[in-house]
Amino acid sequence: MADEKVLDKFTWINLLYDFYGPLLTGRQRELFELYYKQDLSLGEIAEHHGISRQGVYDTIGRSVASLESYEKKLGLAQRFIRECGDLEEALIILSMPQYCKDENLVRVRDILQRMLEPGPKQ
Repeated sequence: MADEKVLDKFTWINLLYDFYGPLLTGRQRELFELYYKQDLSLGEIAEHHGISRQGVYDTIGRSVASLESYEKKLGLAQRFIRECGDLEEALIILSMPQYCKDENLVRVRDILQRMLEPGPKQ
């Protein structure tokens, strides 16, 4: 996990899920979301679904392994992190006083700011 230094493991796994979650089975997505998104314990999930705690653990483990495998092959999450860092660096440079005088550079800076804002793009 190359970006574990940048992100903690929980955040990294959730980022992988954001990219590759739709590739998991419905059951894997459901158990993953209960554990990682809703913060339910393995026991709570097992009781709710009528399966063993070990079964929940194994399913979540396979889900994480699949997400990591997709990332190893496609690298979308690492690319996203790298590109966000590059955009932030460009934004810092364009925010320097010597670049704030040029109308076109100010427009580019505003575009970069919008690109880094969370949420859907318009």
